Amino acid sequence: MKDLIGMQPFNRSQVNQSQLFSLDYETVSEPAAPLLHQESRFLFVLDGVGKIVIQRKEYDFRKGTLVSILPWQVSEISVVEKPVRFVIIRYHFDTVQNIIHLFSDVSGDPCSSLTRIEDHAAVQLSEDKIADVMHIVHLIREEIGVESSKNLHIEKELENIATLNLIVYLTAVFTRAASEQPESARSEYADSVDILRYMYLHCNKKLTLNKIAQQFYYRESTVSEHIAQMTGLSFIDLLTEMRICKTVNYLLYTDLTLRELADILGFVDESHISKVFAARVGDRIGQYRATYQKVQDICHIEENRIGYTIVNYIYRHYADSLTAKNVATKFQITVPKLQQLLVEQVEFNFEDFLNQIRVNHACELLITTDLSVLDVALDVGYNSPKTLTRNFVKLKVITPSAFRAKFRSESGQVL
Repeated sequence: MKDLIGMQPFNRSQVNQSQLFSLDYETVSEPAAPLLHQESRFLFVLDGVGKIVIQRKEYDFRKGTLVSILPWQVSEISVVEKPVRFVIIRYHFDTVQNIIHLFSDVSGDPCSSLTRIEDHAAVQLSEDKIADVMHIVHLIREEIGVESSKNLHIEKELENIATLNLIVYLTAVFTRAASEQPESARSEYADSVDILRYMYLHCNKKLTLNKIAQQFYYRESTVSEHIAQMTGLSFIDLLTEMRICKTVNYLLYTDLTLRELADILGFVDESHISKVFAARVGDRIGQYRATYQKVQDICHIEENRIGYTIVNYIYRHYADSLTAKNVATKFQITVPKLQQLLVEQVEFNFEDFLNQIRVNHACELLITTDLSVLDVALDVGYNSPKTLTRNFVKLKVITPSAFRAKFRSESGQVL
């Protein structure tokens, strides 16, 4: 096992999950300490001369520089020759990524949207593109205001929709400029921060420290120390933070219950997700959903939420005779597109996701009812107890009958 390159503690950027977007201005007159970003952001330099380091790669940081920082990347303003004034546009990465996926020919790899824009974290824009970005900044400012100067911000009904479109356009401007840059070699350091992004992309699943250590060929203790140094959080606390980030879109795009969200996103139960969300966001889940779903209802852009709608549909109809083909047909997409959308949203293909839902509901019936294994199988959508047993053993490593007996024995119930 290899050890990580020597790390130093990083400050973490502040995140307000109750906002999908924010805009602010900052001026730096001297080098700044490394900053670990939990949310995506663009930095656009208005004036000044300096250098900025993203993932230990140094870039010019001067008038006309547009910087893209992705979730769980580290930035550091390393040199300031002349005070640098820049705009910060923070946005919720998953929300923007969903729009990009709609118009991209991607393989279904959840990393694909990241890798297309991470090779060049900063680009120097031409004069005409500088004017374009200045106009975008002006329009975003008109929509959502400046974060540091807000007193009482009265939200306009359509401001999130307008801002989302502007940030997607800004992403296109950045991507085009980055595509004109020569390819750069991968940094030897890249793995260390990639651990955090790997966690973010796979936090829906049952991640363990051991699994991450094996993925990156590190010792568990080294990875644990690394996470603490980078974020100031334990592995479990960091995983919870990331799951809260993922929760936001499901609240916007689906009507899944707290119990179902907990199941998809890796929380223990509905009480756990509710308490964690309220503590982290400062809003109860019901209030948050009611506020921000208004925007989606006004928008009426079904494509924006198709992946979430499919997840919602499968959860509501898991006991029906669902197949990848008939679900794809219902949503007027191809089977490969269906599989891609599910991988992006829940990191499972159709068959694995459906089996996960059915087996979880079978567990509930085995615990709370006296139904036979045959009846449980039929109730959750399987056509025979043999099919239920095969999938149950695959996911729970125990037969349905043994699972029921074990639960009743441990809980003191009479068999």
